[in-house]
Amino acid sequence: MADTRQGLAGATVSSCGFPGPPGWKSLTRAMSRVLGTIPPTGLLLLAIISVQLGAVLAIHLFSTLGPNGTVFLRVAFGAVLVAIAAPPVFDATLRRNAGLVVLFGCVIAVQTLCFFHAIARIPLGTAVTIEFLGPLGVAVFSSRRPVDFLWIALAGLGLALLTPDIGSGLDPWGVLFAAITGGAWAAFIILSVRVGRVFPGGSGLSPAMIVAALVLAPFAVFSADILQVAPTVLLVVLGVAVLSTTIPTVLEFEALKTMPLRKHGIILAIEPVVAMIVGAVLLSETIEAHGLLAAAAVMFAAIGATFTGRKRS
Repeated sequence: MADTRQGLAGATVSSCGFPGPPGWKSLTRAMSRVLGTIPPTGLLLLAIISVQLGAVLAIHLFSTLGPNGTVFLRVAFGAVLVAIAAPPVFDATLRRNAGLVVLFGCVIAVQTLCFFHAIARIPLGTAVTIEFLGPLGVAVFSSRRPVDFLWIALAGLGLALLTPDIGSGLDPWGVLFAAITGGAWAAFIILSVRVGRVFPGGSGLSPAMIVAALVLAPFAVFSADILQVAPTVLLVVLGVAVLSTTIPTVLEFEALKTMPLRKHGIILAIEPVVAMIVGAVLLSETIEAHGLLAAAAVMFAAIGATFTGRKRS
């Protein structure tokens, strides 16, 4: 992904979970005068909050569409938005690398599908804490320095703090889906580098998003009658797509004009805690002390990995 975000000790990570295609640049230029009055740190924090607000909206759709129907429409709307910003180019490069694009699209589909199933079963903050182990693992293992074992241990401590709740306070399936989401996020990071090298300008994202929507379509067909969804529900889905992808991409792009990548990784590391706070305020989810400690452990592990990771171009 050409406009990828590199945080967490050099790992390609975006708080919105998707890269920003080049088409967003024209939008960010138009908004620069307004956003230029906000410090880069504030822009990134707003991007992180926007992602969590999108997840909250999605949760409210589950009673109508179910996780499968919600995730399909969210990805389909996202694919349309990305295609408008960066129209796919069906050329020889795409034909030669069709397998890579299909794999990338499947990873996007698994990542979003499992995340929605996770937050349908366990608190938002807990799900984000568990899934965040994916990009953290990529950051740590891509460095391979002795000090990284400390961050592995700290992240492991965070996971251990959640373990006693599995099967009682935490749905085991929700935990499993969150863990799969983390693994898919790690795969997304690794594949994004390859896709960004093969498809200059981020042109590989649009076809990958189309593939993701096609992969998710059968899940939606068998779980909800999407053809009879009320227009108001579709507007909410559009809001989920905008909050989860469009707004954070624009804000991050603007912030990264002046923000060092290492500082970006440090701020991104607070996402589990932000998710926990948003869940408590908007979803009335209870913040348990050990859950907050778990999120804090993962957060500090991510910050530590960012500080000690080797700088890479």
